[in-house]
Amino acid sequence: MKIRSLLIVRHAKSSWDDLSQKDFDRLLNDRGKKDAPAMAKRLHKEKNVELDAIISSTAKRAFATAKFFADEFDIKKKNIIEWPELYEASIDKFYNAVINLDDDYTSVALFSHNPGITAFVNQLTKTRVDDMPTCAVFALHIKTNSWKDFETAEKEFWFFDYPKNII
Repeated sequence: MKIRSLLIVRHAKSSWDDLSQKDFDRLLNDRGKKDAPAMAKRLHKEKNVELDAIISSTAKRAFATAKFFADEFDIKKKNIIEWPELYEASIDKFYNAVINLDDDYTSVALFSHNPGITAFVNQLTKTRVDDMPTCAVFALHIKTNSWKDFETAEKEFWFFDYPKNII
């Protein structure tokens, strides 16, 4: 049985400067542009996380957060998967995104939004999170030979981290 890793990441802090802007089009604010690369580096250098691929909502703030992680982990463009259904996603849409991952990937980061992302992580293990803050990461290990079996596979909580967490 193969051990796979899934990191579920809420987008970094976004800007509310332009209230006429569509929610989908909101960009990262200055704090988000600082937190996203800092969290990526923390995971890579301090937690020794490795990533094969990224799957992200196509909303601008989520995809921008994903790109900071892709840069830190040197993820090639072909391994950055745009998944529009991760914007305003229900729990079923999260599962659908994961079960459609290529089995060549053993460690994947998924980028999305609240409230769906908090509901999703609370379905996965006995570990509960009241709220996924911006740029939070909920990580788990999955015992499965195929992502297609993700929903029923044995899952183990690995860690939960976020920018304001003092390690």
